[in-house]
Amino acid sequence: MFNDSEGPIDSFDWGSFVIKGEMHSADGEGVGKDICIIDGIVTPWSARKGHLLKPKMVSGIIGSGIEILVIGNGVNGALKVPEKTRKAISDAGVSELIIERTPQACATFNRLYREGESVALLAHGTC
Repeated sequence: MFNDSEGPIDSFDWGSFVIKGEMHSADGEGVGKDICIIDGIVTPWSARKGHLLKPKMVSGIIGSGIEILVIGNGVNGALKVPEKTRKAISDAGVSELIIERTPQACATFNRLYREGESVALLAHGTC
């Protein structure tokens, strides 16, 4: 679905990411199939539950100082981001919010990261 030899996200396929050479998957490898990347550090996006993104599910980016948040809303775009959550992200000081299907979100994140932007990624690795 997504490949980029320049990284930091090397590849993405249903339920699995390879980031800086390390596998993260639904099969229990790495941090799992839902990921958070802030300042190049990959952690599990364990706050995400269901397919309606609530403000508490983005709490991991609060106070991180990032300017751009990219949300990968799944391969099929199943994860919905309501206005209340968008407002909470903006209120947290994030100046730009980009919501895309996860393969495209990986490409966008990589590009912004390599350009030196202050960017974070929250990505849902399946539907």
